[in-house]
This record gives sequence, structure tokens and C-alpha cells, in this order.
Amino acid sequence: MQRKEENFKAAIFDLDGTILDSMYVWEWIDQEFLTKRGIPVPDDYIEAVCARSFQEAADYTIARFGLQERAEDIIEEWGELAYQQYSEQVKLKPYAKEYLTFLKEQGIRLAVATGLSHALMEAVLKNNQIWDLFDLFCSADEVERGKEYPDLYFYTADKLSLAPEECIMFEDVYPGIRSAKMAGMIVYGVEDFYSLEQKERIIEIADGYLKDFRLAPVPKESGQ
Repeated sequence: MQRKEENFKAAIFDLDGTILDSMYVWEWIDQEFLTKRGIPVPDDYIEAVCARSFQEAADYTIARFGLQERAEDIIEEWGELAYQQYSEQVKLKPYAKEYLTFLKEQGIRLAVATGLSHALMEAVLKNNQIWDLFDLFCSADEVERGKEYPDLYFYTADKLSLAPEECIMFEDVYPGIRSAKMAGMIVYGVEDFYSLEQKERIIEIADGYLKDFRLAPVPKESGQ
């Protein structure tokens, strides 16, 4: 099967569930965090927080479960639980490194747009030896609203000094894909176990859908 050609100058990647096989970490963290407080994990909780920034997720968690805790303390607890996993255990999705290396060789600029903190993204990308491939790292914590809104995608394109239309975005969850499309980017969905129930909705609005990065699109200029 032929790789599709797309016209882009930069490729922007979400991390969790997109180039990282990492969503299991957050399921474990949710279980640890809520069980410690005697709260069963609701079936819809992971989907409810997956597109939110850490601040938004903490605020949502406090409101939903009536917690008498500060958001900053919850964020710190989540970060401590996650750091060991991200710095040592979390691995890349199949063919992600090969695709990133290919794009870099084609002169395409590479950026991260993620809900993860800078500490976690640096730990996991360095552990997987791909930190140096990227030109830019953007976190949802740097903008006013999380990935349910296009703020992060506009912000990332602006930091690259490119129009959103010159960027291709890779995301695994429907809210992020919808928001990146709203920003005007080319958007590809990437299959992940934890967002399979969103697959049909993703396919309806995305420019393409990938089971892995073997058939990820090539820039038109490459002539591949």
C-alpha cells in the first residue's frame, strides 16, 4: 500500500497514546489516586480527563468527587507517580522512531504538543533516544485551555512561525483531533487501545487514520 502524500512543513505529535504506548500509566495512576481516597474509578473518567491539561484535570477531579484538596497538590502527586514510569518504563509505539527519523531527514520540522508536563516529556523522550529529533516542545499547561479547544495547536504553529495549514498533527483522541482540525491543520488519527471507542468519530473528521506509523504520510517535496 502506497503512503499518502501531504503538503506540510512541520509535523506535530501528541505523546500519550500517539507516539508513546503510555495510556496504561494513567489508568494505573487513576486507580492508585482514587482508590487511596476510597473512590471507585468511573468507566468514563479516563476519557473525561484525557484531553485536559493537568490543571484542568485536577480541577475537574476535585469538582467531580468533591475533594477537599488543592489542585497543585493533586498535580504534584500525579507527577510523582508518573515520573518513574515515564523515565524508565514507557516505550514508543511501533515504527514511531523510524517515522520521526525519516521526516527529520526530509527537512521537516518536528514538534510536540502534549498534555504532559515538560519534566515528563523530557524524561520519556530522552529515555527513548528521540529528544534530539524535535525542534519544539509545547505543553497544554502553556495555554489557557486544554486540547478540547484549539489553543495549543495555534500556539504550537505560532512558535514554529508557520500557519496551521502548513502543519500536520498526529493525535489519538477525538477532542484533540477535532481541535486541531478547527485550527486548520492536516490531522491524522493514531489508533490506541484506550481510544478505540472513538475510532469511528475520529475517522469521520480526520484526514487519515493510522494503525501504526508504517504508512504515515510523506511530505510532497520528498518525492517518496
